[in-house]
Amino acid sequence: MPIPPTLEPTMEKRWSHVFLFTIFFFPQFLVQSHASPEYTRQPPRPLIFSTNTRSDSAPQQVHISLAGKDHMRVSWISSDKHMPSTVDYGKISGRYEASATGHDTSYTYFFYSSNKIRHVTIGPLDPSTTYYYRCGGSSPEFSFRTPPSTLPIEFVVVGDLGQTEWTASTLAHVAAEDYDVFLLPGDLSYADTQQPLWDSFGRLVEPYASIRPWMVTEGNHEIETFPIVYPHGFRAYNARWLMPYQESGSNSNLYYSFDVAGTHIVMLGSYTDFDASSDQYKWLKADLAKVDRIKTPWILVLLHAPWYNTNSAHKGEGESMRKAMEEMLYKAQVDVVFAGHVHAYERFTRVYDNKADPCGPVYVTIGDGGNREGLALDFENPSPSISLYREPSFGHGRLRIYNNTHARWSWHRNNESDSFQADEVWFERLSSSNTCKGTVQGQIHSNSIDEL
Repeated sequence: MPIPPTLEPTMEKRWSHVFLFTIFFFPQFLVQSHASPEYTRQPPRPLIFSTNTRSDSAPQQVHISLAGKDHMRVSWISSDKHMPSTVDYGKISGRYEASATGHDTSYTYFFYSSNKIRHVTIGPLDPSTTYYYRCGGSSPEFSFRTPPSTLPIEFVVVGDLGQTEWTASTLAHVAAEDYDVFLLPGDLSYADTQQPLWDSFGRLVEPYASIRPWMVTEGNHEIETFPIVYPHGFRAYNARWLMPYQESGSNSNLYYSFDVAGTHIVMLGSYTDFDASSDQYKWLKADLAKVDRIKTPWILVLLHAPWYNTNSAHKGEGESMRKAMEEMLYKAQVDVVFAGHVHAYERFTRVYDNKADPCGPVYVTIGDGGNREGLALDFENPSPSISLYREPSFGHGRLRIYNNTHARWSWHRNNESDSFQADEVWFERLSSSNTCKGTVQGQIHSNSIDEL
């Protein structure tokens, strides 16, 4: 069903003119910049700033996320302080047989004050079922479909999304084919301290994020620290994009895990502590140890700064995290590791400790969703043997896990009006491979177009 356009609340209306002036004329000393000077980017496409048309009492920026077994979290923003944090839902449009109550939060950032940000967990829900829902007892009505409880399942993976004309193209290509869960390895709105851009991003993605669960982790553009005043960062990100960290035993919204249809997915934080003495390291060790590969045959990991990268952009920025955590992923027989940050696409063979290893994960960099900074064009030449496909184009990826043993990954270039599948690979999960059993080894069967 078509989703009505989202709205700007009263507070945003007062700030919109200030923001539009600021974003074009205010010095960019607040922006978190980690770009290397050694490479150039293509000119970016224009920013899309999404404004509102709904009434102040209507919910806006609606998005959903998985929140524990058979549950979904519904999040939205409202300027009506008296709106209840409730979600009514049911399997028939206009008939809401159940209701749940959650909580609200808000935050300030210098002169910006957010409206009420509401989070409500609903369920238990049936798998592969369409539910209709409304937020805070108000229209409009939204709907979503729950993921399946068993394989097959399809994930869309998009990193470094932003809110440009490229973003709109990527999202349109994603929506052209069905999928079950959206995975985003960091860099969402590119607000970079300009808080109205968080609201604009929420409105831009609502038609997609309200109908399928979006599972995200943070990137460098979510940090938004400011000396003394906001030293800890992630103020807007943590308030707006609440993920199931508590459900997974984590103490931080910056890293967590969840299970869906025979797949264990770990979302790591590149911008919080990760050494052997850190809470994240200890949590990851305990989390991976609990995975039953009979019930949950697949393990995916997402993080922002890639551990393997042959582009001059952000070269080596993930190295310290790789040294700290790579062995854990290797021993756990993680199947695929997705990263963003580098604004290009690159797929590696199975790798461990900088060498091709049939027991290591497949590493994929997919930081090409539509950011405002353009593409990272400068790859190493010649290409190292572990890098099998690389291209500086905007696009998105799809991982379809068919059964307990085999999955198909494809990357789709979005430069054309029609999405073009440029890369494809079929592979076997490591824990099912006879070569890997007991010795952490596995096989990969590549069918990339550059290898046919």
